[in-house]
Amino acid sequence: MDLEVNVPIVRQCELLDLPRSSFYYEPTGESELNLRLMRRIDEEFMRHPFYGARRMKGWLRTQGYEVNRKRVSRLMRMMGLMAIYPKPRLSFNGSEHKVYPYLLKGVSIDAPDVAWCTDITYIRLAHGFVYLVAVMDWNSRYVLSWELSTTLDRGFCLAPVRQALQISKPKIFNTAQESQFTSTDFTGLLEKHDIKVRVDGRGRVYDNIFIE
Repeated sequence: MDLEVNVPIVRQCELLDLPRSSFYYEPTGESELNLRLMRRIDEEFMRHPFYGARRMKGWLRTQGYEVNRKRVSRLMRMMGLMAIYPKPRLSFNGSEHKVYPYLLKGVSIDAPDVAWCTDITYIRLAHGFVYLVAVMDWNSRYVLSWELSTTLDRGFCLAPVRQALQISKPKIFNTAQESQFTSTDFTGLLEKHDIKVRVDGRGRVYDNIFIE
């Protein structure tokens, strides 16, 4: 027997701890200029992955785009692009998330399910962009699960992990430092399954390179 339950929107928001303003919000999307800039940034970053916002801004200006560094930095951050080079440790971890020990040193990843990893990437489309998150086994490079989204919410990153855990589970789970991966929802899910959590260290450019 089918039972249909109608829960008022106000009550739904209360249960999800979601402001009603967020429920009714409709994203406006990026302007045509920003989408064009993102396409050009993506193309140039593939040629020069060591370009940061400053050098990318300089290159864009040679192409006729009068942009400032702040805009370029925002777009690159939104696309998940970061210059690939080892960086000095100029800052210390704050109290935003738990600090996890380095678990990969000396570990022989010679079998499935020793270590998994995950990361987010940006995919450009003809008229916009989407984000892709994937969960991969380090040993086989097999993509266990993946998810597409137009937003970077935590649920988007949790979904493929839950899917992958239906197949198996690793001893170590390596993630990047994005807030989606360091949230208590994400790390709590892994710890609930007795999985050791490993978050990339600052300046460790090669930690999650396989998934990238």
